[in-house]
Amino acid sequence: MPKKKAAKESLTYERKSGYASLSPADSKRMEDISRDYLAFLGTAKTEREAHDEAVKRLEAAGFRDLEGLPAGSRLAAGDKVFRAGAGKTVAAFVVGRKPLEEGLHILGAHIDSPRLDVKQNPLYESGEMALLDTHYYGGIKKYQWVSIPLALHGVFVRPDGKKISLTIGEEPGDPVFTITDLLPHLAADQMKKTMGEGIEGEGLDVLIGSTPSKDKKAKEKIKLRVLELLKERFGVVEADFVSSELEFVPAGPPREAGLDRSMILGYGHDDRSCAFASLRALLDLGGVPPHTACVLLADKEEIGSSGSTGMESSFLENAVAELFNLTEGGYDGLGLRRALERSWALSADVNALHDPLYPAVSERKNAANLNQGVIVTKYTGSRGKSGASDANAEFVAEVRRIFDGAGALWQSAELGKVDQGGGGTIAFLLARFGMSVLDCGVGVLSMHAPWELIGKLDLLMACKGYRAFLLDGRRAK
Repeated sequence: MPKKKAAKESLTYERKSGYASLSPADSKRMEDISRDYLAFLGTAKTEREAHDEAVKRLEAAGFRDLEGLPAGSRLAAGDKVFRAGAGKTVAAFVVGRKPLEEGLHILGAHIDSPRLDVKQNPLYESGEMALLDTHYYGGIKKYQWVSIPLALHGVFVRPDGKKISLTIGEEPGDPVFTITDLLPHLAADQMKKTMGEGIEGEGLDVLIGSTPSKDKKAKEKIKLRVLELLKERFGVVEADFVSSELEFVPAGPPREAGLDRSMILGYGHDDRSCAFASLRALLDLGGVPPHTACVLLADKEEIGSSGSTGMESSFLENAVAELFNLTEGGYDGLGLRRALERSWALSADVNALHDPLYPAVSERKNAANLNQGVIVTKYTGSRGKSGASDANAEFVAEVRRIFDGAGALWQSAELGKVDQGGGGTIAFLLARFGMSVLDCGVGVLSMHAPWELIGKLDLLMACKGYRAFLLDGRRAK
């Protein structure tokens, strides 16, 4: 029987909408994944909540906590474990068939998002109102956060060790909060300012009450009433704000967007869309990978990845060391270094989509488009690639091979025009181990706004591509 001729390779590179070739099976899977993502995004509005939801899903899938394993435990190919850090970061693993020293396949995402953090001495009364002072977290446009409904999420931790978690503003019967803004009639001076100056950081104080306490001796009756309510409901006093982590985020669940329901509008797509896709890829693995598969969900990326729960910490290195301790004859310092250096990683982070309302900031040939697949970003950084992790061409070719083989639609893009701006991810912090790293994630419109937008098809392709990456056995050298 004569051999089939190989398909002729196209001389040109053309990006097309994924809907042109979307199979019925993929269409159904896209809707299933989108429903799951809507549930995840609505539950995981803070890094703590994203951590807890990830751990819940991992445990339901049979993953075991490394720190809870009995003494003398050993791990074998196919075993599923995770390690959590301070309730804010997680590393999950499926042990592969090959020795750890041959490297891992890592998907690294972050689970923090821009928000308003409540200060440690925040509560005050003014103008017959009680307010909470905030400090914004990450890169935001401050004017976008006024006059919208806000929800309060977080924890109080008392000196006796008791931790009180709270969420106010998400349930249908809950009250919400807001930051007031000037009416146009009195905003002549404000309107003369630049958009960056119109609302100041110290002006992002959240209105939380206006009813006075019945205590006739109190000087600040409205502030006292807020404290009375906090004591009644949560058992905390004003000093407990000092040891609290409270965050104001946009109130309300994520929603399908568009008449065709092809998009998702929600808070925190950056970077929980990639965190979800990475986690889903690991949970859907469906077999023992050649190389140990790892999903890393880190904190603090939006403020530089610093701190003990950020990518600058030794959390990943320590977690892999724990794996060595339970496999292949125990911990081996040189083996650990070799494993990290020989690893392959996708920095699973979002990129900006071309916005037809703001075309001037995009270089059209190198801008990403909605519904054209997961975005491969060879380098990030700003202007002269400052701060970039520039992936080598050999590794980019490997990722192309993997995605093409899995039918995961991808597109290549930069983050805006040269000299226009730029940005960074955790890629350079993974690259410090010597591993091969490439930025790769879901495209987003209105990034860092209280409500961001993604396409369902792009989320599907991220899930497909990430899973294939974890399962790849690498091309023979």
